[in-house]
Amino acid sequence: MTVPVDVWLRGSDHATTVHVDGIARAPRAWTDDDVRTVLEGMLRAMDRLKRPGEEDRPIQLRGLSWIVNPYEDGGVVIAIEITLGAAIAGPFDVDKPALEAMIARVLAAPPPASTTVH
Repeated sequence: MTVPVDVWLRGSDHATTVHVDGIARAPRAWTDDDVRTVLEGMLRAMDRLKRPGEEDRPIQLRGLSWIVNPYEDGGVVIAIEITLGAAIAGPFDVDKPALEAMIARVLAAPPPASTTVH
């Protein structure tokens, strides 16, 4: 499944639509892993637009503001905001409370172990 994402970078006067690939299931069958892929894809899209041509950096699902909103033509969208800008993905045909619960679980989960030395 390909997910459309509208990205607005702070300091810019326009939005860009990109697509996140790699979601195996339809939204009504999503698991927490699918939601994690969508959220990470949204953040990665923002970073790639801010740093075109540069190598991808690790993504951590921390410090972001998010909301699930009804979409005017049906379904829901996921909106996130960080200091870099904002991204909106969707619309998705999925139950709003179920999606909100999955996002909350994904964001509350401990980050994966890192092999990076700081």
